[in-house]
Amino acid sequence: MAPTTRFPEGTFAPAPKRAPMGRVLASQTKLESTLIWRHGEQMLLTMIIPLAMLVGFTLVPVLDREDPIVTVFPMVLAVATMSAGFTGQAIAVGFDRRYGALKRIGASALPKWGIIAGKAGAVAIMVTAQFLIFSAAALALGYRAPVAAFALAYVVTMLGTTAFTAMGLLMGGTLGAELILGLANLIWFVLLGAATFVAVGPELGDGARTALTLLPSVALTESLIAAFDGRLAWYPLAVLAAWGLACAIAATRLFRFEAKGD
Repeated sequence: MAPTTRFPEGTFAPAPKRAPMGRVLASQTKLESTLIWRHGEQMLLTMIIPLAMLVGFTLVPVLDREDPIVTVFPMVLAVATMSAGFTGQAIAVGFDRRYGALKRIGASALPKWGIIAGKAGAVAIMVTAQFLIFSAAALALGYRAPVAAFALAYVVTMLGTTAFTAMGLLMGGTLGAELILGLANLIWFVLLGAATFVAVGPELGDGARTALTLLPSVALTESLIAAFDGRLAWYPLAVLAAWGLACAIAATRLFRFEAKGD
């Protein structure tokens, strides 16, 4: 008598194969996003401080401007983007290398470029959330701009995200973790101060403004102010693109998945 079974022959036969790359990248991006949202220091830099700046500069009468939110809101978006793309990624990647996390992930089915893509995707998700949250807060505080201006500003924000993420990966993938921790925060304060000075400080001469726009935080701030006004500021956009391209090329050549001595 032939054996009977409710399952066709071969149902439980092993069939090992690599998971589709799209699914692997989606899983890695989800993991990186979860790590970002659970990290208290990153939430402080990317959400709490920028939101406090938006509310404080708008409601507290410390600026001699008729409608300060017109420049404060784009500046806050630039600072938040810088925090997520540069400072957050530089520190996270540096300590991932320090403790061997990147080396262990590299032993999985995910290629090296997939690890970088997962981190970049997580930053893009974070920046998109920032854009939506801060836009809602700005609207609640009385800011008004056409929908097309918000769409243009979002595209500019993504360009800034690319540039700052490349900067963060370059620093995080080349320097030691302890050095990164201090240097990334120092650079963040300098770039924050420059963007704030240009956005809400005294009027500057053309030469001084052109020179300061060479800093990526100022370039993104100027680009966003123009975008919300319905136009493109080509010089700041070119500066952002140059920063992104230069740092991406350098990171591609110099990035190390293991810290020295590992």
